[in-house]
Amino acid sequence: MSELVELYCSVDDFWKFFKSEWDKHLIDRTWPHGPDPELSAPEMMTIIILFHQSHFRNFKHFYCDYVLKFLRKEFPKLISYSRFVYLMKNLFVPLFAFLLYSRGKSTGISFIDSTKIQICHNKRIPRNKVFASWAKRGKTTAGWFYGFKLHLIINELGEILAFQFTPGNTADVSMLEKLSRGIVGKLFGDKGYISVEIATKLFERGLRLFTTLRNKMKSKLLEIKDKILLRKRVLVETVNDQLKNISQLEHTRHRNALAAIAAYTRQPKKPHINLGEQEAGLVMNF
Repeated sequence: MSELVELYCSVDDFWKFFKSEWDKHLIDRTWPHGPDPELSAPEMMTIIILFHQSHFRNFKHFYCDYVLKFLRKEFPKLISYSRFVYLMKNLFVPLFAFLLYSRGKSTGISFIDSTKIQICHNKRIPRNKVFASWAKRGKTTAGWFYGFKLHLIINELGEILAFQFTPGNTADVSMLEKLSRGIVGKLFGDKGYISVEIATKLFERGLRLFTTLRNKMKSKLLEIKDKILLRKRVLVETVNDQLKNISQLEHTRHRNALAAIAAYTRQPKKPHINLGEQEAGLVMNF
């Protein structure tokens, strides 16, 4: 239970700071609007993040079969499952702010990539109505899909620096300039981010872009340390894999996507670059 207490303390410390700032921007309502939920926002955020840290694949089973039965002492004012799901929509802004609060620091080395968030099988696309206004058909190296894309930037320690959800048909390079704001140093990506125009704009603000090459493109002269880091770009793909398969980012309900990312930020051990002595000596000289 020490991990649960640590998680709750982290969320509660964030909430104390966030709530005071959030209240300043809310419209003052003088008329009655009903009682406040018995379960506080930090408690609800803790439960949602805890689900994505657990081995449960279904939130209803997690809440009804585990939380309501075994966590009564930790959460004495638990509410019904249906009421909890109804109130979850109020946690979107706090969860997003918590992710900004928990994001890593720019170290001068960063990696960018995108991954598909498929919401249904391709054969069921015409019947899917939940995300009809937002989800789009997209294509990856694995084929066509229907849903969204997660665009992600991390540092060499596996910490998330920036992320963005977009429709599935959004080009990776179109998110590059916006997603990398505030990040300086070197940014490594795949050939989907090749753009001379955008690379020039990034360079002017202190960020050098390195990408793999498309077929028939002429090789560019790179320093050995940059070649090493470009080969280590697989790190961001590993983070995407853990987000989808451990933190359950790609879920049938898709109601807890932000909590899934928050669960990843709470991992005690994240994927990181493990350089040999010779490689480390070359890279650290940049």
